Amino acid sequence: MYPLIYAMIFVGAALMIYNIIQYVQFMKKMKWLQHSSRDRIVLYFPLILLILFFAGYLFVGILGEPDLVIGGILFGGSLFVLIIMRLLHFIMERINRDTRLKEALDAAQRANHAKTIFLSNMSHDIRTPMNAIIGYTQLARREGVSADEMRTFLGKIDDSSQYMLALINDVLEMSRIESGKMELEYNEVDLCCVMRNIRDMFTEQMAGKHITFTVAYEQPEDRYVICDVHRLNRILMNLLSNAYKFTPEGGEVSVSLAQTGRTELPVQTGKGIPEQENGKDTAGIYELHVKDNGIGMSREFAEHIFEAFERERNTTDSGIQGTGLGMSITKNLVELMGGTITLETEPGKGTEFIVRLTFRLVSDPSGVRSCCDTQESDIRQESFTGRRLLLAEDNEVNREIALMILEEKGFLLEVAENGQIAVDLISSAEPGYFDAVLMDIQMPVMNGYEAAKMIRALPDPQRASVPIIAMTANAFQEDIQTERKAGIETHITKPIDVRELMQTLAEVFED
Repeated sequence: MYPLIYAMIFVGAALMIYNIIQYVQFMKKMKWLQHSSRDRIVLYFPLILLILFFAGYLFVGILGEPDLVIGGILFGGSLFVLIIMRLLHFIMERINRDTRLKEALDAAQRANHAKTIFLSNMSHDIRTPMNAIIGYTQLARREGVSADEMRTFLGKIDDSSQYMLALINDVLEMSRIESGKMELEYNEVDLCCVMRNIRDMFTEQMAGKHITFTVAYEQPEDRYVICDVHRLNRILMNLLSNAYKFTPEGGEVSVSLAQTGRTELPVQTGKGIPEQENGKDTAGIYELHVKDNGIGMSREFAEHIFEAFERERNTTDSGIQGTGLGMSITKNLVELMGGTITLETEPGKGTEFIVRLTFRLVSDPSGVRSCCDTQESDIRQESFTGRRLLLAEDNEVNREIALMILEEKGFLLEVAENGQIAVDLISSAEPGYFDAVLMDIQMPVMNGYEAAKMIRALPDPQRASVPIIAMTANAFQEDIQTERKAGIETHITKPIDVRELMQTLAEVFED
């Protein structure tokens, strides 16, 4: 009998060791229940009993003279504890699974609710300008419409089209932010130029509503910085556009820039950032204030203003259009740049947004362009006369629009319906025959990327170096980077902005 009794005792002891290990793992999973020292004691108590039970095994097995009854009791106790432990694990797995299912259900319901809100807002925001575009187009087609009426209708159509474009851009930008694909592109920037350009951009618009508009940027100690100027402009434009919309006629809007100090940051590497040798970058600390004395907002709404699609009820009732995305995009851009944004507001008294940003300083400002607000001039328009462009575009409507715009400016145009034809025309033409190529990206037979690579690979250096400008609806930063790799110098986004197109061509010909 003794071999059987000792076998039961030592197998039971091994089971008890297994039970102790299992219970320790169980305790780790139950950390969410350990809210106080009392909770921890309650969970530790069974572990102490298991250890004492195991000590009893050792005492009886080594020092005692167990009989069959004692051996059976000890072995049965181990089996009982094992069964209880497995039952506890099963129960916890069911609880965890139910919790995960509930969380998944809640997430799905939130996503469905967000989708419903998104579709509802998009339906309203898209149909509103589309109604204006269709309505004024029908009015413009009536018999006997005067020239003044036609100009008014076209102006309304243009305003609604710009609103539609802004809506599309906001939705796409918000999508990129949420997917984590938004990246900063660094440039050496003169902050005074940024403020001057913002002033010039909004002065006429504010004057049309009789709003007193002031821009203050007293010469900061460090005006030349390294930052993503396009994102900085977007932040300022969003804040000023909001101030303009929610400030009544005769109101006041102001924007100011001030440097509040300096600091040192670890060296950062990236596109547009020069290498530093001392392991530290000197940085300036800046504050931007955008203030208005418009309708203001309630405290309740102010807490949610940076959430997507949030709009206060009184703004909708007052007929002010908006996507509900601008402030959410602004906050995300500020945070992407490592800054903060806060606001002070009161209903009927206006709103002030305060943006705090830290920018690395340019070590040698002599190479920074002192101002970037050049304007299209008559001299530049005359310089386009006789310039020959190759337009690679497969869409007939887009070709027609581009031809009308460019020929009006004095350009001579030749057309290619796909990338292969464009390559053939460049290859067969005399060197220097084309001054530049306007290249669409998505084309049949051969796309713009492939065509640009083949042009750059031509054996004749003059043909291979012809300037190539992407004129495409592909508007994301990764698209622009792909264009650079293919040999395309610069980028114009569709829909075509005539001013931007002429400015880009002028810069290409200057180079």
